[in-house]
Order: sequence, then structure tokens, then C-alpha cells
Amino acid sequence: MTEVRKGQALPKIERAEFHERFMQSFHDPAYQAESDALARIEVIAWEAYDEGRKSPVTRKAGPGYADPDYDLSVDWLDAKERIERAQAAWSKSETKSRVLLIDGSPRNDGTCPGEMSKTHRMLQLAKEVLDPELECDVLDLSRLTSDYGRHIHPCKGCVSTAMPLCHWPCSCYPNHSLRQTGDWMNEIYERWVAAHGVIIFTPTHWYQSPTPLKAMIDRLVCADGGNPDPTSTHGKKADEAKAIELKGWDFPKHLSGRAYGVIVHGDVAGIESLRRNLTDWLDWMGLIDAGAKARLDRYIGYYEPYATSHDALDRDTALQEEVRNVARAMTRAVNALRAGRLTTADAGLEPPRPK
Repeated sequence: MTEVRKGQALPKIERAEFHERFMQSFHDPAYQAESDALARIEVIAWEAYDEGRKSPVTRKAGPGYADPDYDLSVDWLDAKERIERAQAAWSKSETKSRVLLIDGSPRNDGTCPGEMSKTHRMLQLAKEVLDPELECDVLDLSRLTSDYGRHIHPCKGCVSTAMPLCHWPCSCYPNHSLRQTGDWMNEIYERWVAAHGVIIFTPTHWYQSPTPLKAMIDRLVCADGGNPDPTSTHGKKADEAKAIELKGWDFPKHLSGRAYGVIVHGDVAGIESLRRNLTDWLDWMGLIDAGAKARLDRYIGYYEPYATSHDALDRDTALQEEVRNVARAMTRAVNALRAGRLTTADAGLEPPRPK
């Protein structure tokens, strides 16, 4: 058996430091009237942390799992059931074709910037074309910056220990003992599964994806090879996961067979590399590109002031039409895909080195 390496993690924080961190959420003086109640709640939170009660509400996994008697988190079981229902509907010919439109910008006019994003405007241009043909589901990731208690927690890299340790859907969250709650991904997994096509709209931040988009991408690693049965590893037992992978793992692609398009914009640099990164990732996941016109990268107001960038988008009617063409290409791709007319030249070829 391959050794499980240990020695990096720090010891748990002491009670006094826990108190300081716990009270950070109650800085508003209005909470002082409930200081006694907060003290009682803090004791419960400390005990949950000290005892490591990650998933305090569980039920037996039941039939269909490697270990039916294993206690699984009800949060995870609910997410799994929703994904399975979405996959079943996706597979039925009578289900209306659905496209997921993802706004990757962190900016909206309900938070610090005070102005909507250009990304949002381009998404709306595409949606106007798509609406008569497909059912549109808009996933606006800027809600991470403007909604109360909404999070996409970071990926913990379970796959780098062993692929079967990375569960589909992710079982790392919620972690109630660490107050890592309010995670949006269980809903997002379901929305990806339900989609027959996906279009990502995003600005370029320092040559890379904006923080909300990158957080979602990282947490989708479980869709590419993830283990749908946490009882096979009895939760996060690294040694068991390593043993399973070394016996042979088939790396199931849980989102394959969906069409994709990408619209990347920027102001000075980095759009080409980000577009390539996104399309390479989607190709790897087993999605099918909707054609060359569905892979768009463009500058808006190149080296012009940020303050007039919306005006620059107003003037660029050619870009607006290119955005509409991405939507048109997606409509054709989804229709062809569902009719069995859209396939890739390498369909059916087995990779000799899956990962």
C-alpha cells in the first residue's frame, strides 16, 4: 500500500482564539443585547469544532452503495438525489432542450462597483437569441459578492491524494464543525447536469478567470472522474481511496455529451490564453464544442478608460453580433446533439492513460 503522507496540518486552535473568530460575525453593536444567548451558542459551536462534527445529521446509505450501513450526510444524499433526477430528465427525448448561461464576472450593480458588468450585457444579448429555441438557465456568479451567506468554498484537492477520494458530488462541504456552510455548489452541480448546452461568459482578470468562475471550475473536478459512492472509501479514508485507484479506476466523465460555447472579453491582454484554458478544460471534461464561432475572445475599449467601457460596448455592434452568433451556434449544436447528428471524430476512442 502506498503511504499516506502526514505532518503538514497545524493543531486545532485554542479556545480563546476560537472565541475571537466566532465573535467576528457579531461585530454589529446590535448583537450586544443577546450576548448571553451568543455565549451559549458559542459553547455548542466550540464543541462541534473540538469534536469534529463535520456532518452532524446522517442516515444509512442503503441499497446501491458499497457499504449500505455507512452513515452518509443527509446534505450529500440530497444533492446526489437531485443530480440523479436531473440526469434522468436530461436523458429523456421529451425533455425540452436546456442551456446553462454562466456569468463569470464578480461585478453587479448591487455591490461595491455600483454598476452592472459588460459580461451581463453580453449574456442578455445571447439569451435573446436562445429564448425562442431553448430553455435558458442563467447562473450569475456575481451573486457570490452580493448575496447574504452565499459561498463557493475552495476545492481541497482530494483528487491529488486519490481520484476515488473525490466524491461526485463533492462531499467536502458543508463542514458544520468549521462553519464552512452556505455552499452553492450542490445547486450548481444539478444545473450543469440538467443542461444540454453550456455557455460561459467571462471577463479576464490578470490573464485568468475571475475568482467566482475559477472557484466553480475547481469544484467541478469531481465531475471528471469523481467517485459516486462515498461509502466505498468510508468517507475520507485516504488509504482506502488509494487502494481502489491502484486496483484500477475508470475515471467516469459525469458531464460528457453536453455542448459548450465560450465568450471571453478583456480590455488590454490575456483573452486568448483564458479562452484556450476554458476550452481545453471543457474538452477534457468531455463536452463538445459548438463550433469555431462559439469560441469567442474580444477586447472591449482596447486601452480606453474603464469609465467608458460600457459606451465602447454600445459602439461595437460587430461584437454584439458575434455574441449572438455564439448563441445561434449553440442552438444548432444542441439540436444536432440531441438528434444524434453531432459527434466528435475521436468519439469512442479509449485513452491509454486516463486521468
